[in-house]
Amino acid sequence: MAQVSEIKASTRTGSGTGSARATRREAKVPAVIYGDGRAPENIALLSNEVVNVMNRGRFLSTLIDLDIDGAKTRVIPREVQVDPVSDKPVHVDFQRVSPGSRLRVSVPVRFVGEALSPGLKRGGVLNIVRHDIEVTCPADAIPDYFEFSLEGMEIGRSLHISAIKLPEGVKTTIQNRDFTVATVAGHKVEEEAAPDAAVAAEGAAPAEGEAAEGAPAATPADAKAGAGAKAPAGKEAAGAKPAAAAAKAPAEKGKK
Repeated sequence: MAQVSEIKASTRTGSGTGSARATRREAKVPAVIYGDGRAPENIALLSNEVVNVMNRGRFLSTLIDLDIDGAKTRVIPREVQVDPVSDKPVHVDFQRVSPGSRLRVSVPVRFVGEALSPGLKRGGVLNIVRHDIEVTCPADAIPDYFEFSLEGMEIGRSLHISAIKLPEGVKTTIQNRDFTVATVAGHKVEEEAAPDAAVAAEGAAPAEGEAAEGAPAATPADAKAGAGAKAPAGKEAAGAKPAAAAAKAPAEKGKK
């Protein structure tokens, strides 16, 4: 089950943008605690301690004991705002966690047995549909992760939430269906489609200037005749004039 982290904090006087900026100038992170039927409480956290807990992962599903001026309060982070440039936390919202309460959290998913999956051995790819699963559970029994086995998984097969047994008291927020967590897909689908495209291309009409398969090749004479047939009418008339002049010349010569 989930471990409890600890962060030192202090009471923060004032609220709003001005108070938050003053807190950040002191290398601290402004935060607020709410819930459990009590009024919200403004606090300031040591920046380096917040970063250390965040770097462990699963920050929004980690129980934290806040040591506020010597008094401990158990909370769970509900929202964290980070600087878009430095990626450092600039504000955190915490929810108080009372004994025996139930929480709504996201639990990460792990996969084991890749070497025992025939589909992956044949070149298939594991397609993860859900990297984490949202559940409701007792505050003191948050699962660290859900583990799914890939043993025996063939290409085209899917893993559903029913493939694992949830710990006692843990329920998924999706209750009306056996949702998919991951599938084993074939990565050669596009490669197999390529030969079909090549076959279709072979049956296409030949490109301009190429003879169709089975048709006789054009001879030089055919090419010459074709060129003459395509000549413009103006050129044909121009070519006819010298021929008429040549026929007229011998007749005039004979008269002399």
